[in-house]
Amino acid sequence: MFVVCGEALMDVFGAGDTAAGMALDARVGGSPFNAAVGLARLAQPVTFLSAVSRGFLGERLMRALVAEGVNTSAVQRNDAPTTLGLVGLDANRVPSYSFYGEGCADRQLTADALAALPQGVHAIHLGSYATVVEPIASTLRTLVEREHARTLIAYDPNIRLNVEPGLARWRDMLDWMLPRTHLMKISEEDLQLLLPGTSPGEFAAGALRRGVKLVVVTRGAEGAVAWTLQAHASVPTVQIEVIDTVGAGDTFQAALLTWLAEHAMLSAP
Repeated sequence: MFVVCGEALMDVFGAGDTAAGMALDARVGGSPFNAAVGLARLAQPVTFLSAVSRGFLGERLMRALVAEGVNTSAVQRNDAPTTLGLVGLDANRVPSYSFYGEGCADRQLTADALAALPQGVHAIHLGSYATVVEPIASTLRTLVEREHARTLIAYDPNIRLNVEPGLARWRDMLDWMLPRTHLMKISEEDLQLLLPGTSPGEFAAGALRRGVKLVVVTRGAEGAVAWTLQAHASVPTVQIEVIDTVGAGDTFQAALLTWLAEHAMLSAP
């Protein structure tokens, strides 16, 4: 069983002008939400740990999770509104985001929710802005502190500066997570935000020294590279027609975790 922790929101795309303004297309999303759905689609048992609004947007998020086969027993419900992420796509279909989330439902996860987690958890994945906004960030720290000695912890910073603009907050979380993380996945873009001028190899070496077992750096169209203490691997991308890249990193993480599970490589630390 996987547990995926973090935000669930609505990604809102522009859908063209109308006579009175413009149409919007709201789609279920959020980085951890996407990763949980990806795991379920790859036939992995997965529980989503989050907080979701009781409003109509929250109900849509819950219906989507249930339809995908994600266990929602650890989802807290509250009356706060659902976070909206406005998504713009550039000429290369690469997204930029504007978030409306202050005081919203997904931030309100409290430690009470941890009692609802199932038995038999083999791996916990967390990341994105849920790790740096309160009170959910403190709840996730409590979970990681409790579990990292007996359960594999996977972490992807997935930085959103338009949610938390202070890079110091993201760096503090990375520093706290590294000695408690077994699988570290980070995009090259996020690496340069956190540690400008640091090469993927330099970052991996430092993370491995602090106890991480596997470091993976995704490089967009250039593929991905990975390191352990004993090995290094580089994999190119498959050439495809890109529709857009929203959720690409989350899908990568779900596929990576699935491969490790299928090859019995998610053993307790």
